[in-house]
Amino acid sequence: MKTDPYQPNQGNLAYSVGVTLDRFIKLKQSDFPFASGELSQILRDIALASKIVNRETNRAGLSNIGGAFGQTNVQGEEQQKLDVIANIRFMRALSKGGEVCAIVSEEEDCVIDLQNNSGKYVVAIDPLDGSSNIDVNISIGTIFSIYRRKTPVGSPITTEDVMQPGNQQVAAGYVLYGSSTMLVYTTGCGVNGFTYEASLGEFFLSHPSIKAPETGKIYSINEGLELEWEAGVKSFVKDCKEKKYQSRYIGSLVADFHRNLLKGGIYLYPATFNNPSGKLRLLYEANALAFIIEQAGGKASDGENRILDIQPESLHQRTPLLIGSKHMVEEAEELFRISESEINTLSR
Repeated sequence: MKTDPYQPNQGNLAYSVGVTLDRFIKLKQSDFPFASGELSQILRDIALASKIVNRETNRAGLSNIGGAFGQTNVQGEEQQKLDVIANIRFMRALSKGGEVCAIVSEEEDCVIDLQNNSGKYVVAIDPLDGSSNIDVNISIGTIFSIYRRKTPVGSPITTEDVMQPGNQQVAAGYVLYGSSTMLVYTTGCGVNGFTYEASLGEFFLSHPSIKAPETGKIYSINEGLELEWEAGVKSFVKDCKEKKYQSRYIGSLVADFHRNLLKGGIYLYPATFNNPSGKLRLLYEANALAFIIEQAGGKASDGENRILDIQPESLHQRTPLLIGSKHMVEEAEELFRISESEINTLSR
């Protein structure tokens, strides 16, 4: 029998589509000393649910699923219809996989006990970040954190399993539903991004080994709240303007974070007089993005402390957040520590 060795076609008609998310996860499974497939399956379940949410998002204007749902969540925020849909989709995907014992969701008042005591992992998730932007067709996203449970497998879940600081995360990521849909995640071994190819129904590796620039020229903050800022925040923003940095604020945390991760910059949602504890949630927003940015070489802080070292005390705990390029976060922290009287002295 005559045979020829396989030679990949390098012609223009045979362009490479790259490595799929599923294959990448399998290749990287050996990075975990305790790997037995469960964590990989959770990532696949999240990817599957995100494909469904992506589909619903893309047809929101045609199927009457945009707009408000008519209820508020535990944060007192008005739920959008897609908030509810996304929450249902991720809950279903994670409950059917069998690897998760409990879920913390922005849309649920309490911890959701899946009654799966053999599950080794707890997932904290914001199913649809920036949902108020849905009706005006602006980028939105999903944010997730994965923790390994503390109590023995087979026992009921406890507070100890859920209320873990961010430095205990085994994986975290986000999905950005924008001009293209991207899934970006880390398992503590760098950050990789995957772009969704809808015609094939697959995420493909498009941004391997993402590294955040150490500094940048973009600052992202809601300047409409300026009158509520403390002196240090005002001083930092004033400094950014004097340096002719670009102000870029979309209003979707995932979208603002993603841009600054790739291009260099800082995102700030500091404490204000009306929200002295900040507005963003620690367990399922700040921790996940802090894990990602640190793995990419950046930094995340509440202005004084490393985000990943904060011990959560309540399920929907809020925190101020400074996150992005390392040098910019450090500059912000330094100015945040200066008192108002000192700033007035320096400005004279």
